[in-house]
Amino acid sequence: MRTYLFYMLKGSGTVKSIFKNYRFTIILLSAIVIGGAAGLFFGPKTAVVKPFGDLFLNLMFMMIVPLVFFSIASAIANMNGMKRLGKIMGSILVVFLVTASVAAILGLAGASIIHPLENTDIASIKEVMNHSSVETDAEKLTFLDHLVATFTVSDFNLLLSRNNMLQLIVFALLFGISTAAVGEKAKPVKDFLSAATAVIMKMVSIVMYYAPIGLGCYFAAVIGDLGPQILEGYARSFVLYLILTVIYYFGFFTLYAFIAGGKDGVKLFWKNAVTPSVTALATCSSAACIPVNLAMVRNMGVPKDIAETIIPLGANTHKDGSVFGGVLKIVFLFALFGRDLTSISNILSILAVAFLVGAVMGAIPGGGMIGEMLIISVYGFPPETLPIIAVISTIIDAPATLLNATGNTVCAMLVTRLVEGKNWIVKALKSDGEEVA
Repeated sequence: MRTYLFYMLKGSGTVKSIFKNYRFTIILLSAIVIGGAAGLFFGPKTAVVKPFGDLFLNLMFMMIVPLVFFSIASAIANMNGMKRLGKIMGSILVVFLVTASVAAILGLAGASIIHPLENTDIASIKEVMNHSSVETDAEKLTFLDHLVATFTVSDFNLLLSRNNMLQLIVFALLFGISTAAVGEKAKPVKDFLSAATAVIMKMVSIVMYYAPIGLGCYFAAVIGDLGPQILEGYARSFVLYLILTVIYYFGFFTLYAFIAGGKDGVKLFWKNAVTPSVTALATCSSAACIPVNLAMVRNMGVPKDIAETIIPLGANTHKDGSVFGGVLKIVFLFALFGRDLTSISNILSILAVAFLVGAVMGAIPGGGMIGEMLIISVYGFPPETLPIIAVISTIIDAPATLLNATGNTVCAMLVTRLVEGKNWIVKALKSDGEEVA
Protein backbone atom coordinates (compact mmCIF):
# COMPACT_ATOMS: atom_id res chain seq x y z
CA MET A 1 0.00 0.00 0.00
CA ARG A 2 2.97 2.30 0.33
CA THR A 3 4.45 1.80 -3.10
CA TYR A 4 3.60 5.44 -3.79
CA LEU A 5 6.82 6.31 -1.92
CA PHE A 6 8.62 5.00 -4.95
CA TYR A 7 6.63 7.31 -7.19
CA MET A 8 7.33 10.22 -4.89
CA LEU A 9 11.05 9.64 -5.04
CA LYS A 10 10.90 9.01 -8.76
CA GLY A 11 8.74 12.08 -9.39
CA SER A 12 10.76 14.40 -7.17
CA GLY A 13 14.15 13.11 -8.19
CA THR A 14 17.37 14.98 -8.05
CA VAL A 15 18.07 18.54 -9.07
CA LYS A 16 19.20 17.14 -12.40
CA SER A 17 15.90 15.38 -13.05
CA ILE A 18 13.93 18.45 -12.00
CA PHE A 19 15.93 20.55 -14.45
CA LYS A 20 15.24 17.96 -17.13
CA ASN A 21 11.49 18.19 -16.51
CA TYR A 22 11.54 21.99 -16.45
CA ARG A 23 14.13 22.37 -19.19
CA PHE A 24 11.84 23.69 -21.90
CA THR A 25 10.07 26.04 -19.50
CA ILE A 26 13.43 27.37 -18.27
CA ILE A 27 14.72 27.83 -21.82
CA LEU A 28 11.50 29.54 -22.94
CA LEU A 29 11.40 31.82 -19.90
CA SER A 30 15.10 32.65 -20.35
CA ALA A 31 14.50 33.55 -24.01
CA ILE A 32 11.59 35.80 -23.03
CA VAL A 33 13.68 37.48 -20.30
CA ILE A 34 16.60 38.02 -22.69
CA GLY A 35 14.21 39.36 -25.31
CA GLY A 36 12.59 41.69 -22.79
CA ALA A 37 15.99 42.94 -21.62
CA ALA A 38 17.04 43.57 -25.22
CA GLY A 39 13.81 45.47 -25.81
CA LEU A 40 14.40 47.67 -22.79
CA PHE A 41 18.02 48.33 -23.77
CA PHE A 42 17.70 48.85 -27.52
CA GLY A 43 14.15 50.23 -27.60
CA PRO A 44 12.41 50.51 -31.00
CA LYS A 45 15.55 49.22 -32.75
CA THR A 46 14.53 45.68 -31.74
CA ALA A 47 11.79 45.82 -34.38
CA VAL A 48 14.42 44.38 -36.72
CA VAL A 49 13.96 40.91 -35.14
CA LYS A 50 10.15 41.00 -35.24
CA PRO A 51 9.94 38.91 -38.48
CA PHE A 52 11.47 35.98 -36.57
CA GLY A 53 8.60 36.25 -34.11
CA ASP A 54 6.05 36.57 -36.91
CA LEU A 55 7.42 33.35 -38.42
CA PHE A 56 6.66 31.45 -35.22
CA LEU A 57 3.15 32.90 -34.97
CA ASN A 58 2.34 32.00 -38.55
CA LEU A 59 3.61 28.45 -38.10
CA MET A 60 1.38 27.97 -35.07
CA PHE A 61 -1.68 29.57 -36.63
CA MET A 62 -1.50 27.54 -39.82
CA MET A 63 -1.68 24.31 -37.77
CA ILE A 64 -4.45 25.21 -35.37
CA VAL A 65 -7.45 24.09 -37.47
CA PRO A 66 -6.24 20.52 -38.22
CA LEU A 67 -4.78 20.31 -34.72
CA VAL A 68 -8.08 21.06 -33.01
CA PHE A 69 -10.14 18.85 -35.29
CA PHE A 70 -7.98 15.73 -35.25
CA SER A 71 -7.21 15.90 -31.53
CA ILE A 72 -10.81 16.27 -30.34
CA ALA A 73 -12.40 13.98 -32.92
CA SER A 74 -9.82 11.25 -32.25
CA ALA A 75 -10.22 11.45 -28.46
CA ILE A 76 -14.01 11.11 -28.68
CA ALA A 77 -14.02 8.46 -31.42
CA ASN A 78 -11.59 6.16 -29.58
CA MET A 79 -13.30 6.14 -26.19
CA ASN A 80 -13.65 2.56 -24.98
CA GLY A 81 -16.56 1.14 -23.06
CA MET A 82 -16.11 -0.13 -19.54
CA LYS A 83 -18.08 -1.23 -16.51
CA ARG A 84 -20.71 1.21 -15.29
CA LEU A 85 -19.52 3.52 -18.04
CA GLY A 86 -22.70 5.55 -18.24
CA LYS A 87 -22.93 6.33 -14.54
CA ILE A 88 -19.22 6.90 -14.14
CA MET A 89 -18.96 9.17 -17.19
CA GLY A 90 -22.06 11.09 -16.13
CA SER A 91 -20.64 11.62 -12.66
CA ILE A 92 -17.26 12.66 -14.08
CA LEU A 93 -18.97 15.18 -16.36
CA VAL A 94 -20.88 16.72 -13.44
CA VAL A 95 -17.81 16.93 -11.20
CA PHE A 96 -15.59 18.37 -13.93
CA LEU A 97 -18.19 20.97 -14.94
CA VAL A 98 -18.86 22.08 -11.37
CA THR A 99 -15.24 22.31 -10.21
CA ALA A 100 -14.07 24.06 -13.39
CA SER A 101 -16.97 26.52 -13.11
CA VAL A 102 -16.04 27.26 -9.50
CA ALA A 103 -12.44 27.86 -10.60
CA ALA A 104 -13.59 30.23 -13.37
CA ILE A 105 -15.79 32.24 -10.99
CA LEU A 106 -13.05 32.40 -8.35
CA GLY A 107 -10.50 33.45 -10.95
CA LEU A 108 -12.72 36.25 -12.26
CA ALA A 109 -13.45 37.43 -8.72
CA GLY A 110 -9.72 37.48 -7.97
CA ALA A 111 -8.97 39.41 -11.16
CA SER A 112 -11.58 42.01 -10.22
CA ILE A 113 -9.85 42.55 -6.86
CA ILE A 114 -6.24 42.44 -8.10
CA HIS A 115 -6.51 43.68 -11.67
CA PRO A 116 -3.38 42.77 -13.66
CA LEU A 117 -3.14 46.19 -15.34
CA GLU A 118 -4.71 48.43 -12.71
CA ASN A 119 -3.02 51.86 -12.46
CA THR A 120 -0.74 50.91 -15.34
CA ASP A 121 -0.21 53.31 -18.22
CA ILE A 122 -1.44 51.27 -21.18
CA ALA A 123 -1.77 54.14 -23.64
CA SER A 124 1.41 53.14 -25.45
CA ILE A 125 0.38 49.49 -25.38
CA LYS A 126 -2.89 50.32 -27.10
CA GLU A 127 -1.05 52.40 -29.66
CA VAL A 128 1.21 49.51 -30.58
CA MET A 129 -1.69 47.09 -30.76
CA ASN A 130 -3.27 49.16 -33.49
CA HIS A 131 -4.73 46.13 -35.21
CA SER A 132 -7.47 45.87 -32.63
CA SER A 133 -10.45 43.92 -33.78
CA VAL A 134 -13.22 45.82 -35.47
CA GLU A 135 -16.58 45.66 -33.82
CA THR A 136 -18.98 43.55 -35.83
CA ASP A 137 -22.72 43.70 -36.23
CA ALA A 138 -23.06 40.97 -33.60
CA GLU A 139 -24.71 43.38 -31.20
CA LYS A 140 -27.52 43.92 -33.72
CA LEU A 141 -28.39 40.22 -33.66
CA THR A 142 -30.99 38.76 -31.34
CA PHE A 143 -29.83 36.48 -28.55
CA LEU A 144 -30.86 33.33 -30.43
CA ASP A 145 -29.23 34.54 -33.65
CA HIS A 146 -26.04 35.27 -31.76
CA LEU A 147 -26.16 31.80 -30.16
CA VAL A 148 -26.53 30.16 -33.57
CA ALA A 149 -23.64 32.19 -34.98
CA THR A 150 -21.46 31.33 -32.00
CA PHE A 151 -21.66 27.56 -32.40
CA THR A 152 -22.38 26.99 -36.10
CA VAL A 153 -21.38 28.28 -39.54
CA SER A 154 -23.38 28.33 -42.75
CA ASP A 155 -20.82 26.48 -44.88
CA PHE A 156 -18.18 23.81 -44.27
CA ASN A 157 -15.33 25.87 -45.71
CA LEU A 158 -15.86 28.44 -42.94
CA LEU A 159 -14.69 25.81 -40.44
CA LEU A 160 -11.23 26.04 -42.00
CA SER A 161 -10.66 29.47 -40.49
CA ARG A 162 -9.17 29.97 -37.04
CA ASN A 163 -11.77 32.71 -36.54
CA ASN A 164 -14.42 30.00 -36.09
CA MET A 165 -12.79 27.89 -33.39
CA LEU A 166 -15.91 27.22 -31.31
CA GLN A 167 -17.78 26.08 -34.38
CA LEU A 168 -14.89 23.80 -35.31
CA ILE A 169 -14.90 22.25 -31.84
CA VAL A 170 -18.64 21.54 -32.12
CA PHE A 171 -18.07 19.88 -35.50
CA ALA A 172 -15.16 17.81 -34.14
CA LEU A 173 -17.26 16.64 -31.19
CA LEU A 174 -20.13 15.59 -33.46
CA PHE A 175 -17.72 13.85 -35.84
CA GLY A 176 -16.07 11.96 -33.01
CA ILE A 177 -19.36 10.92 -31.42
CA SER A 178 -20.72 9.74 -34.78
CA THR A 179 -17.56 7.77 -35.49
CA ALA A 180 -17.78 6.06 -32.10
CA ALA A 181 -21.49 5.33 -32.61
CA VAL A 182 -20.94 3.61 -35.98
CA GLY A 183 -18.71 1.04 -34.31
CA GLU A 184 -16.58 -1.48 -36.17
CA LYS A 185 -17.38 -0.11 -39.62
CA ALA A 186 -15.74 3.16 -38.62
CA LYS A 187 -12.50 1.53 -37.46
CA PRO A 188 -10.55 2.84 -40.49
CA VAL A 189 -11.75 6.34 -39.64
CA LYS A 190 -10.69 5.90 -36.00
CA ASP A 191 -7.27 4.68 -37.11
CA PHE A 192 -6.92 7.62 -39.49
CA LEU A 193 -7.87 10.12 -36.77
CA SER A 194 -5.36 8.56 -34.37
CA ALA A 195 -2.61 8.58 -36.99
CA ALA A 196 -3.39 12.14 -38.06
CA THR A 197 -3.33 13.26 -34.43
CA ALA A 198 0.10 11.67 -33.96
CA VAL A 199 1.37 13.42 -37.09
CA ILE A 200 0.05 16.84 -36.09
CA MET A 201 1.48 16.38 -32.59
CA LYS A 202 4.87 15.73 -34.13
CA MET A 203 4.51 18.87 -36.25
CA VAL A 204 3.73 20.91 -33.15
CA SER A 205 6.71 19.45 -31.28
CA ILE A 206 8.99 20.35 -34.20
CA VAL A 207 7.71 23.92 -34.36
CA MET A 208 8.01 24.29 -30.57
CA TYR A 209 11.77 23.84 -30.88
CA TYR A 210 11.70 27.25 -32.51
CA ALA A 211 9.45 28.75 -29.81
CA PRO A 212 12.25 30.22 -27.63
CA ILE A 213 13.72 32.07 -30.62
CA GLY A 214 10.37 33.15 -32.02
CA LEU A 215 8.84 34.31 -28.76
CA GLY A 216 12.11 35.85 -27.58
CA CYS A 217 12.39 37.94 -30.75
CA TYR A 218 8.76 38.96 -30.72
CA PHE A 219 8.87 39.88 -27.05
CA ALA A 220 11.99 41.95 -27.65
CA ALA A 221 10.14 43.91 -30.33
CA VAL A 222 7.05 44.35 -28.14
CA ILE A 223 9.01 45.56 -25.11
CA GLY A 224 11.10 47.76 -27.40
CA ASP A 225 7.90 49.58 -28.35
CA LEU A 226 6.04 49.39 -25.05
CA GLY A 227 8.80 49.90 -22.53
CA PRO A 228 8.47 48.46 -19.01
CA GLN A 229 4.74 49.23 -18.59
CA ILE A 230 3.58 45.71 -19.34
CA LEU A 231 6.09 44.07 -16.97
CA GLU A 232 4.16 45.33 -13.96
CA GLY A 233 1.10 43.61 -15.34
CA TYR A 234 2.97 40.29 -15.46
CA ALA A 235 4.11 40.71 -11.86
CA ARG A 236 0.54 41.40 -10.73
CA SER A 237 -0.72 38.40 -12.70
CA PHE A 238 1.81 36.08 -11.06
CA VAL A 239 1.02 37.33 -7.55
CA LEU A 240 -2.71 36.97 -8.20
CA TYR A 241 -2.21 33.44 -9.51
CA LEU A 242 -0.22 32.40 -6.44
CA ILE A 243 -2.98 33.76 -4.18
CA LEU A 244 -5.63 31.88 -6.15
CA THR A 245 -3.52 28.72 -6.00
CA VAL A 246 -3.22 28.84 -2.21
CA ILE A 247 -6.95 29.52 -1.76
CA TYR A 248 -8.05 26.80 -4.16
CA TYR A 249 -5.49 24.20 -3.09
CA PHE A 250 -6.06 24.43 0.65
CA GLY A 251 -9.60 25.80 0.77
CA PHE A 252 -11.55 24.29 -2.08
CA PHE A 253 -9.74 20.96 -2.22
CA THR A 254 -10.57 20.55 1.45
CA LEU A 255 -14.19 21.49 0.75
CA TYR A 256 -14.42 18.98 -2.10
CA ALA A 257 -12.94 16.26 0.09
CA PHE A 258 -15.47 17.07 2.82
CA ILE A 259 -18.36 16.87 0.35
CA ALA A 260 -17.00 13.54 -0.87
CA GLY A 261 -16.60 11.90 2.52
CA GLY A 262 -17.06 14.26 5.45
CA LYS A 263 -14.27 14.57 8.00
CA ASP A 264 -12.94 11.15 7.05
CA GLY A 265 -12.78 12.29 3.44
CA VAL A 266 -10.72 15.33 4.41
CA LYS A 267 -8.28 13.19 6.40
CA LEU A 268 -8.10 10.69 3.57
CA PHE A 269 -7.35 13.32 0.96
CA TRP A 270 -4.63 15.19 2.85
CA LYS A 271 -3.04 11.93 3.93
CA ASN A 272 -2.45 11.13 0.27
CA ALA A 273 -2.21 14.59 -1.33
CA VAL A 274 1.46 15.32 -0.72
CA THR A 275 2.83 12.83 -3.22
CA PRO A 276 0.76 14.00 -6.23
CA SER A 277 1.51 17.60 -5.29
CA VAL A 278 5.28 17.07 -5.09
CA THR A 279 5.25 15.10 -8.33
CA ALA A 280 3.28 17.84 -10.10
CA LEU A 281 5.74 20.52 -9.01
CA ALA A 282 8.74 18.35 -9.86
CA THR A 283 7.60 17.22 -13.31
CA CYS A 284 5.40 20.17 -14.33
CA SER A 285 3.34 17.68 -16.33
CA SER A 286 -0.16 16.36 -15.66
CA ALA A 287 0.53 13.34 -17.85
CA ALA A 288 3.62 12.46 -15.81
CA CYS A 289 1.46 12.50 -12.68
CA ILE A 290 -0.95 9.81 -13.92
CA PRO A 291 0.88 6.81 -12.33
CA VAL A 292 1.20 8.64 -9.01
CA ASN A 293 -2.40 9.80 -9.02
CA LEU A 294 -3.62 6.29 -9.82
CA ALA A 295 -1.69 4.91 -6.87
CA MET A 296 -2.99 7.63 -4.55
CA VAL A 297 -6.66 7.36 -5.43
CA ARG A 298 -6.47 3.60 -4.99
CA ASN A 299 -4.99 4.23 -1.53
CA MET A 300 -7.99 6.50 -0.91
CA GLY A 301 -10.34 3.60 -1.64
CA VAL A 302 -11.52 4.76 -5.06
CA PRO A 303 -12.68 1.69 -7.08
CA LYS A 304 -10.39 0.58 -9.88
CA ASP A 305 -12.79 1.27 -12.74
CA ILE A 306 -13.44 4.81 -11.52
CA ALA A 307 -9.75 5.47 -10.90
CA GLU A 308 -8.67 4.19 -14.31
CA THR A 309 -11.30 6.34 -16.01
CA ILE A 310 -11.09 9.67 -14.23
CA ILE A 311 -7.32 10.00 -13.78
CA PRO A 312 -6.26 9.63 -17.44
CA LEU A 313 -9.34 11.55 -18.61
CA GLY A 314 -8.76 14.28 -16.02
CA ALA A 315 -5.12 14.66 -17.03
CA ASN A 316 -6.34 15.60 -20.50
CA THR A 317 -9.62 17.47 -20.01
CA HIS A 318 -9.91 18.70 -16.41
CA LYS A 319 -7.53 21.50 -15.52
CA ASP A 320 -8.77 24.00 -12.97
CA GLY A 321 -5.35 25.65 -12.86
CA SER A 322 -5.61 26.25 -16.60
CA VAL A 323 -9.06 27.77 -16.09
CA PHE A 324 -7.49 30.32 -13.72
CA GLY A 325 -4.89 31.02 -16.39
CA GLY A 326 -7.57 31.45 -19.04
CA VAL A 327 -9.38 34.03 -16.93
CA LEU A 328 -6.16 35.99 -16.35
CA LYS A 329 -5.30 36.05 -20.05
CA ILE A 330 -8.77 37.19 -21.09
CA VAL A 331 -8.88 39.90 -18.41
CA PHE A 332 -5.38 40.99 -19.46
CA LEU A 333 -6.43 41.41 -23.09
CA PHE A 334 -9.76 43.03 -22.20
CA ALA A 335 -7.82 45.68 -20.28
CA LEU A 336 -5.39 46.23 -23.15
CA PHE A 337 -8.18 46.83 -25.62
CA GLY A 338 -10.50 48.73 -23.29
CA ARG A 339 -13.32 46.20 -23.32
CA ASP A 340 -15.97 46.30 -20.63
CA LEU A 341 -15.41 43.77 -17.84
CA THR A 342 -18.56 44.64 -15.91
CA SER A 343 -21.33 43.71 -18.36
CA ILE A 344 -23.17 40.49 -17.63
CA SER A 345 -22.71 39.21 -21.18
CA ASN A 346 -18.94 39.70 -21.06
CA ILE A 347 -18.68 38.12 -17.62
CA LEU A 348 -20.59 35.03 -18.79
CA SER A 349 -18.47 34.96 -21.93
CA ILE A 350 -15.23 35.08 -19.95
CA LEU A 351 -16.39 32.28 -17.66
CA ALA A 352 -17.43 30.11 -20.61
CA VAL A 353 -14.27 30.66 -22.66
CA ALA A 354 -12.00 30.19 -19.63
CA PHE A 355 -13.78 26.90 -18.90
CA LEU A 356 -13.34 25.83 -22.51
CA VAL A 357 -9.67 26.81 -22.48
CA GLY A 358 -9.19 24.71 -19.35
CA ALA A 359 -10.31 21.65 -21.29
CA VAL A 360 -8.79 22.55 -24.66
CA MET A 361 -5.35 23.25 -23.18
CA GLY A 362 -5.16 19.69 -21.90
CA ALA A 363 -6.96 17.90 -24.67
CA ILE A 364 -4.83 19.35 -27.47
CA PRO A 365 -1.05 18.95 -27.81
CA GLY A 366 0.67 22.29 -27.55
CA GLY A 367 -1.24 23.06 -24.39
CA GLY A 368 -1.31 26.70 -23.41
CA MET A 369 -0.35 27.98 -26.85
CA ILE A 370 -3.47 26.44 -28.38
CA GLY A 371 -5.66 27.77 -25.59
CA GLU A 372 -4.23 31.23 -26.16
CA MET A 373 -4.94 31.03 -29.87
CA LEU A 374 -8.50 30.02 -29.01
CA ILE A 375 -8.89 33.10 -26.81
CA ILE A 376 -7.71 35.57 -29.41
CA SER A 377 -9.75 33.83 -32.12
CA VAL A 378 -12.99 33.83 -30.13
CA TYR A 379 -12.67 37.49 -29.15
CA GLY A 380 -11.15 38.69 -32.40
CA PHE A 381 -7.93 40.01 -30.88
CA PRO A 382 -5.05 40.53 -33.34
CA PRO A 383 -2.46 37.73 -33.69
CA GLU A 384 0.19 40.09 -32.28
CA THR A 385 -1.29 39.57 -28.81
CA LEU A 386 -0.37 35.88 -28.71
CA PRO A 387 3.20 36.34 -27.35
CA ILE A 388 1.89 38.81 -24.75
CA ILE A 389 -0.38 36.25 -23.08
CA ALA A 390 2.00 33.36 -23.82
CA VAL A 391 4.28 34.85 -21.17
CA ILE A 392 1.51 34.37 -18.59
CA SER A 393 1.41 30.63 -19.36
CA THR A 394 5.14 30.38 -18.80
CA ILE A 395 5.24 32.14 -15.44
CA ILE A 396 2.25 30.21 -13.98
CA ASP A 397 3.30 26.80 -15.29
CA ALA A 398 4.31 25.18 -11.98
CA PRO A 399 1.35 26.27 -9.77
CA ALA A 400 -1.06 25.52 -12.63
CA THR A 401 0.23 21.95 -12.87
CA LEU A 402 -0.15 21.61 -9.10
CA LEU A 403 -3.84 22.48 -9.29
CA ASN A 404 -4.44 20.50 -12.49
CA ALA A 405 -2.87 17.24 -11.36
CA THR A 406 -3.72 17.19 -7.66
CA GLY A 407 -7.27 18.34 -8.40
CA ASN A 408 -7.95 15.11 -10.26
CA THR A 409 -7.42 13.07 -7.09
CA VAL A 410 -10.06 14.93 -5.08
CA CYS A 411 -12.37 14.79 -8.10
CA ALA A 412 -11.97 11.01 -8.05
CA MET A 413 -13.31 11.08 -4.49
CA LEU A 414 -16.30 13.18 -5.56
CA VAL A 415 -17.11 10.83 -8.44
CA THR A 416 -16.88 7.84 -6.10
CA ARG A 417 -19.34 9.58 -3.76
CA LEU A 418 -21.83 9.96 -6.63
CA VAL A 419 -21.37 6.43 -7.96
CA GLU A 420 -20.95 4.42 -4.74
CA GLY A 421 -23.03 6.48 -2.32
CA LYS A 422 -22.19 8.37 0.86
CA ASN A 423 -20.79 5.30 2.66
CA TRP A 424 -18.15 4.61 0.04
CA ILE A 425 -15.27 5.07 2.48
CA VAL A 426 -16.77 2.48 4.83
CA LYS A 427 -17.20 0.10 1.90
CA ALA A 428 -13.60 0.67 0.91
CA LEU A 429 -12.43 -0.14 4.44
CA LYS A 430 -14.42 -3.37 4.48
CA SER A 431 -13.12 -4.48 1.10
CA ASP A 432 -9.49 -3.66 1.91
CA GLY A 433 -7.59 -5.61 4.50
CA GLU A 434 -5.50 -2.58 5.34
CA GLU A 435 -6.61 0.73 6.83
CA VAL A 436 -7.47 3.37 4.23
CA ALA A 437 -8.79 6.31 6.17
